[in-house]
Amino acid sequence: MPGGRLAQARVSAPARRSVSLIGAPTDSGAADRGASMGPEAMRVAGLQQALEGRGLEVVDLGNLGGPHNPAGPPIDGYRNLAEVVEWNRLAHGAMLGELRRGRLPVLLGGDHSLGIGSISAVAHYCREANRALRVLWLDAHADFNTRELSPSGNLHGMPVACLFGFGPEALIGLGGRVPILDPAQIRQIGIRSVDAGEKRFVHEQGLEVFDMRFIDEMGVRATMELALADLDESTHLHVSFDVDFLDPDIAPGVMTTVPGGPDYREAQLCMEMIADTGRLGSLDVMELNPALDVRNQTAKLAVDLIESLFGKSTLMRADRGPRRRT
Repeated sequence: MPGGRLAQARVSAPARRSVSLIGAPTDSGAADRGASMGPEAMRVAGLQQALEGRGLEVVDLGNLGGPHNPAGPPIDGYRNLAEVVEWNRLAHGAMLGELRRGRLPVLLGGDHSLGIGSISAVAHYCREANRALRVLWLDAHADFNTRELSPSGNLHGMPVACLFGFGPEALIGLGGRVPILDPAQIRQIGIRSVDAGEKRFVHEQGLEVFDMRFIDEMGVRATMELALADLDESTHLHVSFDVDFLDPDIAPGVMTTVPGGPDYREAQLCMEMIADTGRLGSLDVMELNPALDVRNQTAKLAVDLIESLFGKSTLMRADRGPRRRT
């Protein structure tokens, strides 16, 4: 990459006000269909117009042109591996290209296996630009399965494991570094469904996980203060938002609903506190399934929460970063 272009990306990243929407309409990482319609549902719900209303310059790049979903059982422990690899390769290239242009990319999924390509691109960019990386993984699931642990072989249950180097070579090597992440770079929030073998594996890897019990005991504010601690002006913050993070009472349009998630106000506080940091540099929105939704309710809620990530609030507030516990 030319030095002048990289220098420009370094200067513009903290105050980036240009957003690129990238659709990734695939269900390849899952057994059931529907998440491939997620990007269009968010467009119909007015995502571009909502962000433009926040004063952002928004370009919708349309949808990536990846392979169709095959039908069939897992092979050697992975379902649709070749298709998942290709979709993640495309996502990696699209996300990295927009970051290098000094824009904030928003990847619209699609199933959450796409997080491998997206986050590998962000990690690649941060190494180029000499920036620290913090990933917030907002999800009901730990997504830390492997083919040995997974009861289904669905790769949308394995992206975090792949980011840590546990998975097929074609996925763990995206971005040119294995592992793509180390435990200090990621915080998982809202977790409440973890398979038995996966639970032990997560513990062994030393991930920082703020599950729903922690949130119930400590509250959203304290949880987010911890998850956002130690960010500075050199930190690129990536949010990977699986819509099943939300309680299904307010977000029914997802494939793998898990009761007991954040309610509307709790989710808004999460997003508002992320916005307060001023560090958001890239975003995934995954697993929205319009086939299971009611009058596009979940897509409209997702757009509402994305607006909050970009600074929507009830009142004008003084600029401030996350407060630290003393």
